[in-house]
Amino acid sequence: MTARSELADLPYAAHLRPHHGPLGVEGDYDTVHFEQLSFEGGDSARGARFLESAVTDCVFTGTDLRRARFNDVFATGSRFTGVSLAETDWLDSSLTGCSLAGVEAFGAVLRRVVFRRCKLDSVNLRGARLHEVVFEDCVLRDVDFGEARLDGVTFPGSKLEQARFGRAVLKKADLRGALTIDLADGYDALRGAIISSPQLLDLAPALAQTLGITVLDR
Repeated sequence: MTARSELADLPYAAHLRPHHGPLGVEGDYDTVHFEQLSFEGGDSARGARFLESAVTDCVFTGTDLRRARFNDVFATGSRFTGVSLAETDWLDSSLTGCSLAGVEAFGAVLRRVVFRRCKLDSVNLRGARLHEVVFEDCVLRDVDFGEARLDGVTFPGSKLEQARFGRAVLKKADLRGALTIDLADGYDALRGAIISSPQLLDLAPALAQTLGITVLDR
């Protein structure tokens, strides 16, 4: 999937309607444009449905979006801090130039989702399922993929810093394009991943330690 970089590129751009007011639990947001809005901890869209909608330059702080569904959603220039995205379902969506910090996204399902030029800091994706997800030119710092399933996930131009992969299952996860691969744990979970020869050399000390291999030159 190719992430659309401009609002005008969306096939449903002409049909978008501006959103006013707070979010609603189990709300139905079809072809809605959230623009330069701020949603605080008291706002909840738990179980809401977002279809062919856009989120531009918004701020979400402590917002409850648990079990919400995002289908063909475009987000750009937005911040998500302390937000609950646990058990959410994402399909054919893209986030560009967004920041996610302290976000709970455990148990989420992401299919054909693109993150482009995003910063993910302390994002909890434990037990999540990611299928054909792209992290392009992103920074993933202290992101927890523990017990998650990554199928066909790629990281072109991205940096993984202190990422956690403990007990994760990787299937054709392509790390060759990643600029750095720095894991806090879960090196043994890299089986099923695709890496380059230079990356293998960089990872060799950590892999040897994980496997209990002692390397002595003499």
